[in-house]
Amino acid sequence: MSMKIKTRFAPSPTGDLHVGGARTALYSWLFARHFGGEFVLRIEDTDLERSTQKAIDAIMDGMNWLNIDWDEGPYFQTKRFDRYNSVIDEMLTAGTAYKCYCSKERLETLREEQMARGEKARYDGHCRDSQCSHSADEPHVVRFRNPLDGSVIFNDQIRGPIEIANQELDDLIIRRTDGSPTYNFCVVIDDWDMEITHVIRGEDHINNTPRQINILKALGAPVPEYAHVSMILGDDGQKLSKRNGAASVMQYRDAGYLPEALLNYLVRLGWSHGDQEIFSIDDMKQLFTLDAVSKSASAFNTEKLQWLNHHYINHLPPEYVAVHLSWHIHEQGFNTQNGPQLVEIVKLLGERCKTLKEMAQSCRYFYEEFDEFDADAAKKHLRPVAKEPLELVRTKLSAISDWTLENVHQAIENTATELEVGMGKVGMPLRVAVTGCGQSPGVDATVHAIGQTRSLTRIDRALAFIAEREAQQ
Repeated sequence: MSMKIKTRFAPSPTGDLHVGGARTALYSWLFARHFGGEFVLRIEDTDLERSTQKAIDAIMDGMNWLNIDWDEGPYFQTKRFDRYNSVIDEMLTAGTAYKCYCSKERLETLREEQMARGEKARYDGHCRDSQCSHSADEPHVVRFRNPLDGSVIFNDQIRGPIEIANQELDDLIIRRTDGSPTYNFCVVIDDWDMEITHVIRGEDHINNTPRQINILKALGAPVPEYAHVSMILGDDGQKLSKRNGAASVMQYRDAGYLPEALLNYLVRLGWSHGDQEIFSIDDMKQLFTLDAVSKSASAFNTEKLQWLNHHYINHLPPEYVAVHLSWHIHEQGFNTQNGPQLVEIVKLLGERCKTLKEMAQSCRYFYEEFDEFDADAAKKHLRPVAKEPLELVRTKLSAISDWTLENVHQAIENTATELEVGMGKVGMPLRVAVTGCGQSPGVDATVHAIGQTRSLTRIDRALAFIAEREAQQ
């Protein structure tokens, strides 16, 4: 493409950045990146009642966490009212817009009559060519003079040609009685001023498109290409909602997902490339095209997201995963100063954990003492029969002068050999002794990471626990 591609993501700041919005942002961003174009962030805050600073921050946080970077913006529509109003004034002079003085009552009556006749409720053009004179301060709205005949045809980059008869569209209000411009109008001027070439947005905007195209044409402005992405359905096949998985992006962070996993999941929710499931950011930028975006709705599948997250925990550089893990450990409020490096924890626990939250929960014993042994694990493994293997393995572990994984492994293996028992008879009681629970990575690696002094102290606690148990019988 010879022209410079420019896309935008234009959320309304009325809440968090949800997965649907994040996917739209991702597709717009990837399209721009694919063609070496530019990506604009625009905050559509004309709904003053519902727009909040908190929501603006939440949107930016979500974009930043996902590493979806923008080249321009954030632009705010509320800061551009002078521009919108000057265009509206020019349109009034040119006759492409007109003042409408119809009262609320007249419009309500009109609407009721149309509904009663089974017609679509729409403005009847009463003030369109009205010759009545009005005083300058009489309340009015400004309406766009929509063409009366013909139709709007646009070639949706995802859905193909869409045609809407102009008779279906009424003269839309572009400025309210209070002097504020309306959403559909602001969007048009923004796309024009920002030289947007491709508008990629949710299918809930399809009905706005013909109106927006007509205004652009009336202004002699270029008409961008449009692409409308299908909706996402929840795990239960219903429209995505709070109830069935429409979490905000930051809730996925809080639940322990990596941004790479969520992005990879979102890109595949409506786009595909052969049978490939794993896409790095570079893969996406290279391969993403609109013609591979599906017309049909996609269903959210939490299990698949978990599978991807598990993949990324184990395949991204452990140093990088550790940075995200440390955030979760901080959230859970324990200190990792004394104990193994977090990079080691990622390597040790990666296979077992689907989320970083789970990893943070399961690595506490590497850093902190636990108050008690897990009841089931202790009942099963810290029994009188475990006393001898624990005492012997303690002796061997305390004798190690060079605390390496190999030496720890040898000590455990030699204990089993000397006592002529299976490795489990040594490993299981030892695992419960040093971790407090019945599940952990390999017992040798776990003991090695917990460290010599700490492991010996914990084995002593387990032996005391067994002695107490014997005394009670």
